[in-house]
Amino acid sequence: MNTTRPEPTTPEPGTDAGRIVLLTTSHRVAPGLLSWPAWQALRTADRVLCADGAHPQLPYLREAGTAVDEAAPTAEELVDHCAGGRTVVVVATGEGEPALTDGLARLAGSGRVRMPELELLPASYDLPGARLLDLVQVMDRIREECPWSSRKTHEGLAKYAIEEAYELVEAIEAGDRDELREELGDVLLQVVFHARIAEEDPEAPFSVDDVAAGIVAKLIHRHPHVFGDETASTPEEVKEHWLRKKAVEKQRTSVTDGVPLGQPGLALAAKLTSRVRTAGLDVPVPTGEGIGYELLALAAHAETEGVDPEASLRAAARAYRDAIRAAEGCS
Repeated sequence: MNTTRPEPTTPEPGTDAGRIVLLTTSHRVAPGLLSWPAWQALRTADRVLCADGAHPQLPYLREAGTAVDEAAPTAEELVDHCAGGRTVVVVATGEGEPALTDGLARLAGSGRVRMPELELLPASYDLPGARLLDLVQVMDRIREECPWSSRKTHEGLAKYAIEEAYELVEAIEAGDRDELREELGDVLLQVVFHARIAEEDPEAPFSVDDVAAGIVAKLIHRHPHVFGDETASTPEEVKEHWLRKKAVEKQRTSVTDGVPLGQPGLALAAKLTSRVRTAGLDVPVPTGEGIGYELLALAAHAETEGVDPEASLRAAARAYRDAIRAAEGCS
């Protein structure tokens, strides 16, 4: 039995083979928000096809007066639809149309068929940050369906936030771009994960949108030289704006308010020294017996000189690690 599919009808010489428009859209953009060229193609097409009857764009296309046939033609059938100079728009599904485009490529490569003009027309584009929507959707599903993730609490995740922050710092100091990108993703995951858990709080729920809205408002308020009428031409002036706005927001009674005491010791000492210096206070570093006071004095001196004592100690520790590995004969 011959199962070979019939070749499409070849248009008569001098006739137009027509045009196929493959219309792609992004699920990260609200349905109906299409580009003007896309709307023009849809309104002037002789036929509009879509294989996915649940495609989110279909209700909006029909509301705009565009008739859409739910059909998944083969490449041969689509070429026949275009015969006589007709234009057919194919609204691509979320997976694209690989079978259709492969079939069209096969026909074009055969040399036996006069092909319609083929145009790929992006109807909507992702805006910067659009992939964050994917992350939120993936996190929603994981929270609902994963036995491990669905049971996690803020308290249970806290240690991972610390670990990921350290791994990010390590990637920065190592200068590994691929590792940096991955670790930034891991830190971002912690934010989205905690925000997703927060949605379920019965008394004070908030979402990742609330988190984003809060930081946007904070950044705008603390950058009056960018979003307001104030001016700043140096980093020092920018920092002055930031600290002044922050002081008004927080209404703190001490410069030490808000300094996390759980951070590493050298970083804590440097932060306290920075707060004292910025506030213009005359508070000498306390002296006493023991290595702790010596380290405190070193950290304060480093901060005054513009050196991060924590980063400096890590750099020295890495050099020591390399010396140890060399002594062991490790590569």
